[in-house]
Amino acid sequence: MDILEKITELREERHWSEYQLAEKSGLTQSTISSWYRKGILPSIPSLAKICDAFGLTLSQFFIEEETQTIDLNSRQAVLLAYAARLTPEQYEALLNFLQKL
Repeated sequence: MDILEKITELREERHWSEYQLAEKSGLTQSTISSWYRKGILPSIPSLAKICDAFGLTLSQFFIEEETQTIDLNSRQAVLLAYAARLTPEQYEALLNFLQKL
């Protein structure tokens, strides 16, 4: 698996720029762009922040697409789109709220 390619795919699926990913992940844009320029992989803590921004766990990030497909209805897709825009703190608050329902 090419980790940088996967980050790019996930970012482009959401129509995010590198700057938007940086904002949502709490990383600097220069950090993200340096991974690509220098061909280096993000550290595990940085990758965890990237995954949080995408609304994924690290294990979900590494799942090959061919091994698992999930069909979402339109309401689920809208919910995930809103969740993807949340800060990590807002996302945690949402998860806590949903668990209490």
